[in-house]
Amino acid sequence: MDFRDRQIVITGGGGALGRAVVEALLAAGATCHVPCRDLGEAQRFPLREHQRVALRVTGTLAEEAAVTRLYAGIAPLWASIHLAGGFAAGPLRDTTAATLRQQLDMNVVTAFLCCRAAANAMAARGGRIVNVAARPALEWRSGAGMTAYTASKAAVAALTVALAEEVSRDGILVNAVAPSILDTPANRRAMPTADYNLWPKVEEVAATILFLASPENRVTRGAVVPVYGRS
Repeated sequence: MDFRDRQIVITGGGGALGRAVVEALLAAGATCHVPCRDLGEAQRFPLREHQRVALRVTGTLAEEAAVTRLYAGIAPLWASIHLAGGFAAGPLRDTTAATLRQQLDMNVVTAFLCCRAAANAMAARGGRIVNVAARPALEWRSGAGMTAYTASKAAVAALTVALAEEVSRDGILVNAVAPSILDTPANRRAMPTADYNLWPKVEEVAATILFLASPENRVTRGAVVPVYGRS
């Protein structure tokens, strides 16, 4: 896939999946705009010296001003990929309202605000938006024990499908991926007895995201694509 001369926003670029996506986009010729909460996060970003990586210190993307700072001056914006988010486990009986609000802010509000900014930036010439849901967003029963997270990711899936219908006539194709447990160092530490061969690799999920964000994707919209590996 050819992303030469394409300007791409990638939120959550510092995570395991985010780094895989940024690396794949750079290999395909894209210019990557990656938001960082603060200067320390920017200094830790492993690809910060790359000539086609633009790090933007924005603050939290759950705030409108931060999202405005992120998208200001990026022209023409071709794609916006929203990987920023967070996870919280625990039974509903033990889940506080503060935890629910945190999950909504981290997963839904960030995606909503970035989708809105991207859709406005792309209105004149079209583009691609890719969100990240999760397996429990499609298979609700699998979200038992992490209800707040499941509800927030289900909202991301609904946002994706509704927005795809809303902006399709502007030439903007909106989709999402829904991973199961990703094969990352953090997940391996958390589940040391799991069969890691069954988990999807971040590079494999990144390849799906790249297609959805690419000029080669001409017809797929409103999809929440399961990327489960063999798990």
